[in-house]
Amino acid sequence: MSMTQLPPGFKIIRDENSEAYSDEFFVNMGPQHPSTHGALRLAIRMDGETIVELVPHHGYIHRGMEKQAESMSYLQYFPMSDRQDYLTAIQNNLGVALAYEKGMNVGVPLRQEYIRVMLQELGRIASHLVFFGCFGGDLGGQTCLLFGFKEREMVHDILEEVTGSRLTMNYFRPGGSRFDVPDTFIPRVKAFLDHMESTMKDYERFLSKNVIVRERSIGIGVLSKEDAIAYACSGPVARASGVNFDVRRNNPYSIYSQLEFDVPLAYNGDCYDRYNVRIAEIHESMRILRQCIDKFPAEGPWRSKEKPVKLAPGRYYSEIETAKGLYATYVVAAAGDKPYRIHTRGPSFPHIGVLNKMCQGLTVSDLVTIMATLDPVIPEIDR
Repeated sequence: MSMTQLPPGFKIIRDENSEAYSDEFFVNMGPQHPSTHGALRLAIRMDGETIVELVPHHGYIHRGMEKQAESMSYLQYFPMSDRQDYLTAIQNNLGVALAYEKGMNVGVPLRQEYIRVMLQELGRIASHLVFFGCFGGDLGGQTCLLFGFKEREMVHDILEEVTGSRLTMNYFRPGGSRFDVPDTFIPRVKAFLDHMESTMKDYERFLSKNVIVRERSIGIGVLSKEDAIAYACSGPVARASGVNFDVRRNNPYSIYSQLEFDVPLAYNGDCYDRYNVRIAEIHESMRILRQCIDKFPAEGPWRSKEKPVKLAPGRYYSEIETAKGLYATYVVAAAGDKPYRIHTRGPSFPHIGVLNKMCQGLTVSDLVTIMATLDPVIPEIDR
């Protein structure tokens, strides 16, 4: 971008009284760049190697999902949810199902509640493993990328057997799910946990005490607690800044209130804390899965009595804690089998919104580290 083609809202600032000053210039990071984790363009105003200002540009893969929902049946919208954040697809499905269940006034059998929680936590582990691999990869550690995806494939083997899909899983329905879990489900989850608990020692050995990782992440991209709240951040990004909020505990859904788990917190709000919070969350997810295995109902129905998916006229809201943060679904129902309006509140948009505040005064290499620890998925923003 030339000096005469400035992005809207930008201007050149010079201190004419200074003996030495440099002209600022602009660079584009994206929309096709591996470190933006999707089709995202970051217009960056630079002074030498220092970032002065950053403006994100969205919309490169906007698909109009919420507008499409108005001409779809309630059931047809389910695949839209798992194609937003494809790394939390199984969790997004549940968010929509919970909103529908309020409008249909249907309950869920106990066996299904355990199925839901177990699939939620498996999805959380799988998403955090992608973060681990990409975080290490963005810092130049390709071993982490290989390790993270190796264990993630084990999770997706289980999810594929249950849902029939490895990525965009379309499984949950109001009152239950499309079908029951197979008899091999519990043994496979238990075998995975046995493997993962020993493997986590290697994961943490690769990055947690790595001197290069520590130098490039400690004190980098600091997000204060006040800013995290002001920008509506959630999930690991907010909890790394000391915001003690997790929907599973603060506004419990399913059977989370009956399970014991801790909400990992950190207080420095830098890249290293955001990494550590996610590693701790993997351990907590495994702890939840162990409890579910011990209490899993061997018998009983896996869904409530099937009925047409029609919501009583009104407004219905649900929120869940995905691996990225707060995912909320707002449904306005009218007569018939089609929604009047469906709106999604995803976690990635606020995190990109605060990016400018986090990277000012740092370098582009620091920006790559910050982006990795925000762990955004752009299709969830460009719905």
